[in-house]
Amino acid sequence: MELITTDLDGLLVIKPKVYKDDRGYFFESFRLDDLRYYGVTLNFVQDNESKSQKGVLRGLHFQNPPYEQGKLVRVVKGAVLDVAVDIRKKSTTYGKWFSHELTEENKTMVWIPPGFAHGFATLKDNTIFQYKCTNYYHQASEGSIRWNDPKLNINWEIQNPTISEKDAKAPLFNQLKTKF
Repeated sequence: MELITTDLDGLLVIKPKVYKDDRGYFFESFRLDDLRYYGVTLNFVQDNESKSQKGVLRGLHFQNPPYEQGKLVRVVKGAVLDVAVDIRKKSTTYGKWFSHELTEENKTMVWIPPGFAHGFATLKDNTIFQYKCTNYYHQASEGSIRWNDPKLNINWEIQNPTISEKDAKAPLFNQLKTKF
């Protein structure tokens, strides 16, 4: 497993070693010891999975402390553009975002530490997206940022995405009220 640091402190891209032959493939999709080596000391308590059609955009979501979540995300089937935004006010990369394409072919994962808003845009039909969370879902601490915030200027690589009513009404980044 290769763990690659990014320009955003704590955010990691993870490329597993995939063993392929005429039967198919095998890879380790989770290795606690490798994550610990890179400073990920949180435990995972909940797994989530979603299925979306091409052009669906989910996010940007987060949970406020003390219910903040770190997420280990990956695509099982299809492809997404995965996006994380640093919302830690004391961070040198506050307000910066990182994106990476996750596909069933590349098997790449991203570790998103607590203190980041997260979202993804599906690039193929019937995309299955999985993520491990370090804290349980807690509706009262849930927050979001509008996906098309002009200050963030995220290139989602899709036109006219399908979004939820909740995501359409999310506050802009400069209206963000967090406890990070």
